[in-house]
Amino acid sequence: MEFEFIEYVVADRVGLIKFNRPDQLNAMNRQMMHEIIQALGLVNVAASEDVAVCVITGNGKAFMAGADIKEYAQQTKEQFEAFQTKGRSLYAAIEGNTKPIIAAINGYAFGGGFEIALSCDMILARQYAKMGLPEINLNLIPGGGGTQRLAKKLGTNITNELIMTGRTVTAEEMYEHGIINHIYSKEEFESKTKEFVRELTGKPADRLEVIKQLTQLGVGGVDLSALCIENASLSRFYQSREGQTKVQEFYQNSLKKKT
Repeated sequence: MEFEFIEYVVADRVGLIKFNRPDQLNAMNRQMMHEIIQALGLVNVAASEDVAVCVITGNGKAFMAGADIKEYAQQTKEQFEAFQTKGRSLYAAIEGNTKPIIAAINGYAFGGGFEIALSCDMILARQYAKMGLPEINLNLIPGGGGTQRLAKKLGTNITNELIMTGRTVTAEEMYEHGIINHIYSKEEFESKTKEFVRELTGKPADRLEVIKQLTQLGVGGVDLSALCIENASLSRFYQSREGQTKVQEFYQNSLKKKT
């Protein structure tokens, strides 16, 4: 299967998904989202002898900088809601995957990029990597389950602060809060990630799959009613005058930076 905006390779029983729009900081458009879901499907159905663990990372200096603002700013109401629905399928494809999914945050991880990482079973990060849910700065809210997944991992107090302020946090801060498993230097990031994953592939794959299921049951799944409220609220805010003003302003500023 060929992809345009991601790379998917299998080696040493590891399925590696790489976001591949480095010139756009791996910002996610509709086609890229579709391709990620397809690759996750390949991971899910692969025999454990072929793929025991999946790693998600990005090419270039970003993991994923969020949604593609060009596409995001030009969507109709129907297109926007379809994009959000597809996004829910993406996060579900990570959490519901039989294989352990590891996010390897190599750089910027904002918005949907951070939400992808939060959906994963473990997170590795490069030293000084920056991340966050900055949607409030566009008069919006997270729409990919970020309000729910971050709160489950971090508690409501700090989650409220991060989402309500939209501030950028570092890998080091998230490590202190237990969100990130390990931080590696820029020079060692790739080799240390491979070393960590190699340890997992050395364990019985069927046991890894059961452990993933059990830990998810232990903390409880994401509340579907809360996700519905999150999505309905985001759609309303996106269509509001305040939301559109900020989104279009951000889009126009991004165009100026390219000229």
